[in-house]
Amino acid sequence: MELKVKLLKWSAGFPVAMLHEHTANIIGVKTKGRVFIKTISKNPKGVYTIIDTTTSLVKKNEIAISSELKERLNLSLGQKVDVGLAPLSESLLFIKKKVNNEELSEKEIDSIIRDVIDNSLSEAEIALFISAMYERGMNMKETVFLIKAILGSGQQLKFDNKFVVDKHSIGGIPGNRTTPIVVSVCAAGGLIFPKSSSRAITTAAGTADVVETIAKVEFSIPELKKIVKKVGACLIWGGSLEIVPADEKIITIEKMLNIDPESQLLASIMSKKLALGAKYILIDIPYGKTAKVSYNEGMKLKNKFEYLGKHFNKKLKVVLTHGDEPIGNGVGPALEIMDILKILKNSDDRPMDLEKKSLFLAGEIFEMTGKAGKGKGIERAREILYSGKAFEKFRQIIKAQDGNIDGICLGSFRKDIIMKKNGTISEIDNKKINSLARMAGCPMDKYAGLYLYHHVGDKLKSGDKLMTVYAESRARLNEAVNFFEEQKPITFKNN
Repeated sequence: MELKVKLLKWSAGFPVAMLHEHTANIIGVKTKGRVFIKTISKNPKGVYTIIDTTTSLVKKNEIAISSELKERLNLSLGQKVDVGLAPLSESLLFIKKKVNNEELSEKEIDSIIRDVIDNSLSEAEIALFISAMYERGMNMKETVFLIKAILGSGQQLKFDNKFVVDKHSIGGIPGNRTTPIVVSVCAAGGLIFPKSSSRAITTAAGTADVVETIAKVEFSIPELKKIVKKVGACLIWGGSLEIVPADEKIITIEKMLNIDPESQLLASIMSKKLALGAKYILIDIPYGKTAKVSYNEGMKLKNKFEYLGKHFNKKLKVVLTHGDEPIGNGVGPALEIMDILKILKNSDDRPMDLEKKSLFLAGEIFEMTGKAGKGKGIERAREILYSGKAFEKFRQIIKAQDGNIDGICLGSFRKDIIMKKNGTISEIDNKKINSLARMAGCPMDKYAGLYLYHHVGDKLKSGDKLMTVYAESRARLNEAVNFFEEQKPITFKNN
């Protein structure tokens, strides 16, 4: 069906178009369905796109397109395009194979990832693929194919320096915001650290969410290179780069499902490290009762990462760290950046558990790269941190990302949780703490979250302050406080 292009000031983050309901009915597509748009020319170009429908914004002979679609097909106002119902993707057959617990070939996984990028799969079909990976799993051969397919979906960077490093945590632990500290320490120690991070999937905040409270995190590849050339490091959101766009699309659906399949976790982490040109990679796997993995599961994951490091010829090290409780005091973007700044400034009230872990991870990287002798890495990291060089490097990074470390505020509504009787903290449930912070509005509300005054083993008296919950609305605050009282994320034993 031939339709005229209508341009709207409309950016959706991915190709999307709008049809009049009458036209959509003729084509046979509903809202969130897909059509194939093709230019009418000697050498036609086409793309699959998701459809919204309306009865007012678009005429029956028009198709309104997003800015992403305009750029993809180089379309102009009034240009005629051919619009038809998108055929069933062959990839759906391959996804059903995985649902049935069958092994996928490299060609089949390539097809799925290519269709994710081309909008040939709906959100529901991508969700089915994620669920199949979660329920059925993938073997290491399939995982390698998945990494290659995701890596091939975007651009790759190269830096003219042999000391390009990266680190990643599999996440799940509230407040575990070591990355900005490790990046600052390592960059101040002469390493190149182009750090691309994710936003939160199942936790209260991701590193990108945290840094975004004080600086921009969305940059193009040329802008990233400029920042790294200037200050030796960056702290950005990977989704803005389109280095692994397939991964970002999959992560978006994972957030809706609130699941993180192991094979996708491995592929997501490794594809980003490879795309950013890292030569040395440190992987942090926190384990514990309410962490993402137990110790035994962590060891299995460690072996898989080490296998992938060897396969892709990278110097990769995996460390297992205790994740039995939150790390640091703040949980939520603004509260976590406050913890980071306290450590970088050597403030008296800084969270020592977060500092200790950050120094350990930075020390491991210094030893991996030969910037410190065996067993001397933590000492080297501590020297840089306590000298103020790491703080100065952090300031440089934030300034290069058009940010400012001053003027951080917290949610307007707050509630102190007070001890009603004496007790010793016996357990803090990571998952419930993450849920509590999300109830308060994290990570979308950057200034929401909670501040933990105590950790496991601390003895408290009646009247002591246990935590403060912050929110940007009274309703959110009440919801979070009710969740705390009902779910009891912190348990006690009598003194």
